[in-house]
Amino acid sequence: MARRSDQRRAAVFALYQHDLTGRPLDELFERGTADFTRALAHATDDHAEALDELIGRHAKGWTVSRIAPLERAILRTALLEMLHPDLVEGERPIPPEGAIDEAVETAKAFCGAEAPGFVNGVLAAVLREARTQA
Repeated sequence: MARRSDQRRAAVFALYQHDLTGRPLDELFERGTADFTRALAHATDDHAEALDELIGRHAKGWTVSRIAPLERAILRTALLEMLHPDLVEGERPIPPEGAIDEAVETAKAFCGAEAPGFVNGVLAAVLREARTQA
């Protein structure tokens, strides 16, 4: 079984491809894709509008449509796990700081030099807001 980090990245890449091509998510998963990956990608896609609202509110100087598609998929996936851990079954949910760390690491590995700081800033701002409202 693939590590949970790898499964998250697979969900991000499926969402990225879905965003670019418009193809259904289920056509984009490789054979044998873990249930967690499928559930995370589908839950993220189902809540994309609400997640984009949060991203837009905290991405200072950026509209969601201007954010690179891969970065947008990374942000959406991390936000889903941070704010709605109950939507994706797992042994135990990842803590919000862990979701941020994984998102930043994915951005470091696959996006431009500015992306990790941007991803970290948006996710940290959403987490701060969520904690003050709780």
